[in-house]
Amino acid sequence: MVNQGDETIDAFQQYYSRPPVMTTKESFTKFLWNPDNRSVFGRTGSSWTKIGIFYTIFYGVLAALVAICMWVFFQTLDPRIPKWKLEKSIIGTNPGLGFRPLPPEDNVESTLIWYKGTDHENYKVWTDALTSFLEVYKTPGLTPGRGQNIYNCKYTSPPPAGQVCDVNIKDFEVCTLENNYSYHKSSPCVFLKLNKIYGWIPEYYNQTIGLPEKMPSNLKEYIAKQDPLELNTIWVSCEGENPADVENIGPIEYFPRRGFPGYYYPYENSEGYLSPLVAVHFARPVRGIIINIECKAWAKNIIHDRKEKLGSVHFELLID
Repeated sequence: MVNQGDETIDAFQQYYSRPPVMTTKESFTKFLWNPDNRSVFGRTGSSWTKIGIFYTIFYGVLAALVAICMWVFFQTLDPRIPKWKLEKSIIGTNPGLGFRPLPPEDNVESTLIWYKGTDHENYKVWTDALTSFLEVYKTPGLTPGRGQNIYNCKYTSPPPAGQVCDVNIKDFEVCTLENNYSYHKSSPCVFLKLNKIYGWIPEYYNQTIGLPEKMPSNLKEYIAKQDPLELNTIWVSCEGENPADVENIGPIEYFPRRGFPGYYYPYENSEGYLSPLVAVHFARPVRGIIINIECKAWAKNIIHDRKEKLGSVHFELLID
């Protein structure tokens, strides 16, 4: 007599029999393609179709949401006007002062301008760096919009809206490519520029009274001799940092003038705008010794902080 429990066990074994023992290779091959149920990677064609439709809709909706968010975000931005300006921005309201030429990239942390004598190969790296830096000033086409909206600015005629002031590199006199920037005479030129801050308006020292106590006396004398119409200028001074540096630095000349004219400001990201430059000519520095130099920009709303590199710049000069 057959036991009912035995029949149940037989039926279970018939439909839920233990899968055959397979090697790892056989198991992996069957995972890739199972001919019994025509599945690939464990899924049949209908299963792949359903999951494909699901993820297509899911990622499509996700992409649409991201696109809508980005579109809304960009509606709040202007390509020419920063959202956060002056006090509200990370840059702040105190411009830094930069110098050129910079040391080669393999010595980027250095601020030493160094070369030997008057041999062209020795100072070529510096003059090439200056030529590369000044290329945009020399060739208007390298800056979008420049050449079409350049205005010949003067203190009495600032640029009209939408136009920018010209920076004529021929005004640098001895500090031009034709003169090798005077490096061949052991009297190198260094170019200074202020960092651009959108909307920043300088407050000028345009009177001979009330000048800062720390302003160099030779700069005060220079300001006193200027035409009153040309006093709206961000003045520039370069000095030796220590008494020995002051003694060794020698005479200094500034081209085309000793400062950045006020008609270049405020910077408003106008098409073709280029920062004004001051070429500093060290006429007779003592050779064979490192000279520490600090240059400063002077305006009532420029604070000098050597550690934070605000309003001033430091570099060294060595001519062997």
